[in-house]
Amino acid sequence: MTPTTSPVVVLDGGLSNALAERGHDLTDELWTARLLRDAPGEVAAVHRAYFDAGAQVATTAGYQASVAGFERNGLTRAEAEDLITRSVTIAREVRDEVVESAGDDVVRLVAASVGPYGAVLADGSEYRGRYGLSRAALRDFHAPRMELLASAGPDLLAFETIPDLDEVAVLVDLADEFAVPAWLSCTVSGDRLRDGAPAVEAFALAAGHDSIVAVGVNCCAPGDVLPAVRSATAASGKPGIAYPNSGETWDGTARRWVGDPEFDLALTTAWAEAGAHFIGGCCRVGPAAIAAIARALG
Repeated sequence: MTPTTSPVVVLDGGLSNALAERGHDLTDELWTARLLRDAPGEVAAVHRAYFDAGAQVATTAGYQASVAGFERNGLTRAEAEDLITRSVTIAREVRDEVVESAGDDVVRLVAASVGPYGAVLADGSEYRGRYGLSRAALRDFHAPRMELLASAGPDLLAFETIPDLDEVAVLVDLADEFAVPAWLSCTVSGDRLRDGAPAVEAFALAAGHDSIVAVGVNCCAPGDVLPAVRSATAASGKPGIAYPNSGETWDGTARRWVGDPEFDLALTTAWAEAGAHFIGGCCRVGPAAIAAIARALG
């Protein structure tokens, strides 16, 4: 079964908040990727918790993983490459165990996270875009990592939290080059990418790319999702994807979340009706919320 043939596919939630709740300090530049080296069993435990909650997709811990980032933290290139592929292997092993124990006909997938270039900078650039890099330089960054991830055998790639129009163009081209299914999920504020470009321009770039199986948004306010899904499906001709944050806001100076959650479960039905095929949560959305989404959409 391809990733787009069933009704709504329930995604997992935020990996970072689930790991933090298990007592892990994620304040260094590697973020969740550090635990691929230091505590892979904890990453596996979170994947399992989301499957147990009703998620049908495990999104890997590769969002902030890169060879350059691992090398800056003292690893060799070979060790860094092994950790990037391990992000997929861990999720696949958990998925296979869940499928075997469940004994049902639910399709469960592994999506290899491909975070933006800005995530590797660990300075909040994924919420600004406009890195000052050419498309050729962005391709040189993404292609080797995508090749590693694809070699580990995920069901699809998750281009997620993409803030930059040039980066979108590079990624959708690479998906076709590697001939691997991928979803494209941008981070937006209102109707614009974080780099200021109209989000509809990014969504339209996915049209005609056979490897892109869904288009939409993540790591944004819940209130921005519905118009974005409508725009994404209309501009791309693809099924939609929606996994926003809880509605809280990250205070980069104080390094903490502020405000109150605004994730109204009633919104998920509207997203599905608007064409969202994949629905879940991003930052601050944990297993309990995913279980509620699964019930609401079941």
